[in-house]
Amino acid sequence: MNNRYNSHLYEYRRLCELKPAFAYDGSQSFSDWQKEARGKLCELLGLPLGVCEPCMEIEYTKEKEDFTEYRFSVQTEPEYYVPCHLLVPKIKTDKLPLTLCLSGHGAGMHIALGVAKTEKDKKSLSEWPHRAMALRSIKEGRCALVIEARNFGESSLEGYGTSCTEAAKIAILAGRTVIGERVWDAMRILDAVLAAFEFIDSEDIVCTGNSGGGTVAYYLAGIDERIAAAAPSCSVCSFDASIAAMPHCMCNHVPSIRKYFEMGDIAGLIAPRRLIVAAGRKDEIFPAEGTQNAFERIQSLYASAGAPDACALVWGDGGHYNYADLLWEKIQRA
Repeated sequence: MNNRYNSHLYEYRRLCELKPAFAYDGSQSFSDWQKEARGKLCELLGLPLGVCEPCMEIEYTKEKEDFTEYRFSVQTEPEYYVPCHLLVPKIKTDKLPLTLCLSGHGAGMHIALGVAKTEKDKKSLSEWPHRAMALRSIKEGRCALVIEARNFGESSLEGYGTSCTEAAKIAILAGRTVIGERVWDAMRILDAVLAAFEFIDSEDIVCTGNSGGGTVAYYLAGIDERIAAAAPSCSVCSFDASIAAMPHCMCNHVPSIRKYFEMGDIAGLIAPRRLIVAAGRKDEIFPAEGTQNAFERIQSLYASAGAPDACALVWGDGGHYNYADLLWEKIQRA
């Protein structure tokens, strides 16, 4: 095909030539830039959404050997409720740190709880035990907050499986984004949990997730300054090398974002708080080169924030995988 007629290639070249309008260039104070950039990111994500009372409803409490489990729902928008679980380790202390475990594309939040509902779930947890993020948090002596991501598990529409493409299309038509909705849910649920469970240490909140969950963790930390540390796995990569370069779920796409930010720029909204990025050297959908390029930008921003040692990139030797061991080693050292 004559490349002059290749509209896809033309659009991609135009995208790659864009200089993000909100890339920090040192022409203003870092704090002033953060304020303006955070406001722009919220606008792009479609935030804020509908404000309402949380109306938390605790459905049950279960005592397990190592932890207490609370099952509840929270109203995050008028008439929209999100099912959640909070696991609390049986440790005698006044305050307990919290890990917000954010699930990506998959069967639902029960996987993060280490619960298999189907034979497929059993196989998944057997082959990839790291997916039980909440149980790992308990092992690390931290509470684990697990929320059902929109379009998955109990929040999914029958017949659509683990796809959120149709929901993303509808959200965009309404001036919203799926990423924005998931970030909003996490923020509103965090409000409710901190108010209801006073033993949680609001100064020690970590958010983590793999793939789509890592993406939400990254954006959430950029928007919500209560997050003390973000630990996304296999999700932080330049837009040009990942979601623009190959097929990806539409939930990753935020209209017009590349005009204003590259993926690495968003980390400037997390700085100087801790950021630990995990990536797989053989990840085919978030390529290593794109991750390295994004992290170089992240390092520059953290230096501008006066916190060059507060960010880290850890490499796993495999592909698209939750490198929990590498992340927790860094989280607990800091």
